[in-house]
Amino acid sequence: MTTGRSLALILLGQALAASLLLETGIAAERYPARPMRMIVPFPPGGGTDIMGRLMAAKLSESLGVQVVVDNRGGAGGIIGTELAARANPDGHTLLLGSVSTISINPSLYKKLPFDTLKDLAPISLMASTPSVLVVSASLAVKSVQELIALAKSKPGQLNFASAGIGTSHHLGGELFRVTTGIDVVHVPYKGTAPAVTDLVAGRASMMIANMPAVLPMVKARKLRPLAVTSLRRSPLMGELPTVAESGVPGFEVIIWYGVLAPAGTPKPLIARLNREVGKIVAMPDVVERLAAQGAEAVGSTPEAFAKRIRDDMAKWGKIVKIS
Repeated sequence: MTTGRSLALILLGQALAASLLLETGIAAERYPARPMRMIVPFPPGGGTDIMGRLMAAKLSESLGVQVVVDNRGGAGGIIGTELAARANPDGHTLLLGSVSTISINPSLYKKLPFDTLKDLAPISLMASTPSVLVVSASLAVKSVQELIALAKSKPGQLNFASAGIGTSHHLGGELFRVTTGIDVVHVPYKGTAPAVTDLVAGRASMMIANMPAVLPMVKARKLRPLAVTSLRRSPLMGELPTVAESGVPGFEVIIWYGVLAPAGTPKPLIARLNREVGKIVAMPDVVERLAAQGAEAVGSTPEAFAKRIRDDMAKWGKIVKIS
């Protein structure tokens, strides 16, 4: 039996809920109410910064307010990501995240100053960049299977280069090593450029590298591409097969970029931003500009983006533990 006091509490709760919904609806109608900022957790000039500036410029046009890029580099992207996670969840602060800052860092660092899954709200994927498995032109292999056979015939004698410990190049190489059962040595460099230099010189045997970093050397025939690391062939690499179709089923190394907001951002605002990002990544000029960076334009629902984050956390977490 409902007492008078219980009924009053129920009615009060309903009134508060209705008021909250009304306020959220009004906020969504007036959104955005002022200039916004897009936090990029790396210094200007890198791949994440390029993606962030492109998205910020297009959002400025579609939303009718200025979206300012705020570069907050440091600690492998942790500083900028924390700043976004701690920001007011009113839809006026966004984060340009990547697989490294969102899905890999939680395994690389024992304790982050935020909870990636609880403190950030995925909005949409923006772009993905498959890597390419390349070998030194002096290495006598022309396919993935020939590389695996050579490595197994010379255990511990071949190596793979990376731009540093914990980078996508490193973890991609470890995934290839573990998946194929080969014994190769990891050689970390201080950046992509010196790694590619030694690969061209023959001091390094192979590398899973970002396409833009190695395409000039591939075109000059100083490096030999064996396969792309996406699950389907990349239009950016012509008829080059995938690692998966070359005898390593399910192998995939993708560098993705996406837009996130602080957790607690009202769902109507998340939905609005998701629609805007979806329109932007479908624009021909955006597709063209991303392709120039070796990336493919992609969109997603917030739910699909959240699943990708969780799946990659599990995948790369296992590789980090054994590498």
